[in-house]
Amino acid sequence: MKKSVFTVAVVLLAAFAGWAQQQSGTVNYDRTVKLQFSFAGMPGMEHNVPSSRTDKYELAFANNQTLWKQAEQDQPDDASFQTEGGAQIRMVVAGSNDVLYTNLETGKKVEKRELFDKTFVVDDTITKLKWKMTGETKAILDHNCMKATSTRISRRMTMNMDNGVMERKEIEDTAVIVAWVAADIPVAAGPGEFQGQLPGLILEMDIKDGSQIYKATAITDKVKAEEIKEPTGKRRYTAEEFKTEREKMMKEMEQNMPGGPGNRRIIRMN
Repeated sequence: MKKSVFTVAVVLLAAFAGWAQQQSGTVNYDRTVKLQFSFAGMPGMEHNVPSSRTDKYELAFANNQTLWKQAEQDQPDDASFQTEGGAQIRMVVAGSNDVLYTNLETGKKVEKRELFDKTFVVDDTITKLKWKMTGETKAILDHNCMKATSTRISRRMTMNMDNGVMERKEIEDTAVIVAWVAADIPVAAGPGEFQGQLPGLILEMDIKDGSQIYKATAITDKVKAEEIKEPTGKRRYTAEEFKTEREKMMKEMEQNMPGGPGNRRIIRMN
């Protein structure tokens, strides 16, 4: 009997030791986004623009804190396309220097956002969603993951190019979200804004039926914990203040676009 108790104790200690090792680390993700554009009055343009784009990101986590940022890319942040009529469109992926810090214990998040060469530091809190565990499981990078689903209702900006003029419109967006959570890494972290929400590390996520997909490509227990800290800046903005500033800057950009050099149009992806 004593031998059995000792054996169980050793197994439990080994399990807890492995569990503790997963409290910090670094995860690399690929984010693939479907690109949907409307080019009314610009025939043939839809054939020149790619249907999706994949970018690399990195999540560092330690001491109940996370830091999310873009990693080194395999492709440039911008690309140019030409219409049959000779107009040139440059697609720019904004936010390559953006950083998101989250404190999982307090629910606080701080973002550093770059917009038109101006840097904003935005204070906010984690947005909570209602998640449902489905009972389904699958292996991802040798980790047993549980499936969780949620629905997010938000507002997003759409952009349409109509006869050479870019139009923006804010619409309500309902997105079903599917996340796969590593049960053996008990850190409530994941890609992008999805921090502090689930009982484990999110290794895969599908937002709105493939409109945006995150996939973990590598996990390591190495992390520079001292670098996981709030972004700093001369001025801090609330989420509402940043939204107001962004709208103002986007309107100024639209006003300056018509009649630009060489009939060139710029589409920014955030």
